[in-house]
Amino acid sequence: MEVKMMSIDEKYMRRCLQLAACGRQLSRPNPMVGAVIVAPSEENGEDCSRIIGEGYHVRCGEGHAEVNAFASVCAADEHLLPQSTIYVSLEPCAHFGKTPPCADLIVSKKVGRVVVGCLDIFSKVQGRGIQKIRDAGIFVTVGVLEAECQWLNRRFFTFHKYHRPYIILKWAQSKNGFIDDHQNSVALSTPFTQMLVHKLRASEDAILVGRKTDEREHPQLTVRHWCGPSPQRFVLGHGRTIDSVLSECYERNLQSLIVEGGACTHLSFIQAGLWDELRVEISSKEISDGTRAVDIPPQAKLTKSLQFGNNIIKTYLNAGTRQDI
Repeated sequence: MEVKMMSIDEKYMRRCLQLAACGRQLSRPNPMVGAVIVAPSEENGEDCSRIIGEGYHVRCGEGHAEVNAFASVCAADEHLLPQSTIYVSLEPCAHFGKTPPCADLIVSKKVGRVVVGCLDIFSKVQGRGIQKIRDAGIFVTVGVLEAECQWLNRRFFTFHKYHRPYIILKWAQSKNGFIDDHQNSVALSTPFTQMLVHKLRASEDAILVGRKTDEREHPQLTVRHWCGPSPQRFVLGHGRTIDSVLSECYERNLQSLIVEGGACTHLSFIQAGLWDELRVEISSKEISDGTRAVDIPPQAKLTKSLQFGNNIIKTYLNAGTRQDI
């Protein structure tokens, strides 16, 4: 079998992705971005390039990845910048927000080359950062590990492309496909998989249940078995529709939404084509009769299946929206 060798650009872009992921919690609602500055060095005719600076976007409102990467370059290495390449997982910003434009910073540092993972879909950027850098005479390469860079910020990209949050439909079902015993709550998750649910909640901005689930079960929808912020709570019904919830999420910059049930609520999102990811926990328990879980839609692509004790958690992606990001 042919093994594809990783290019130098891919090597350093993977480091950008590693760094970017460190900002998963605190960078929201800004995207996760990593930056690496590499200086060339040739010894014995071999490429011995080395990293002289790196950084990531730590917290919304503070320095971006490029700012932190340049700040980490020691004084003894600053003379290497004109011969160096800066790798950035997302296009450098070109506008004044809470911080100055990173494209201007890159130009002022007179780096020799810029490598960008993917374009920024945000309306105030969208190629302007790259154009500003090229206009300054700096060579720019775009699209290195593009799919991976887009995937890391799929919530951000979905939010700005579709003007709605990234939607995760989540439920637990029995081995034979029921989510409850005639509307009586059944413990299908284990203590460990319940902890994983709370970990998921801590990573997302909002969470929704239907009116019947809320009235019958009074779910807290918190992260009490994990650490981090609880998502913003929504209940569908009493005049609150799917469209109104998604509009409110967009207005409040809530970029992701977990839909926890029940079956009618899940079906309404699926029929409307408003979902990006399914997370289905399958218990080892069987229920003789009750409310059936919704069918997995045909456009759902199974991407992960993990076993935790006797339970299995399957993750599906919407093949349609995944290709459009």
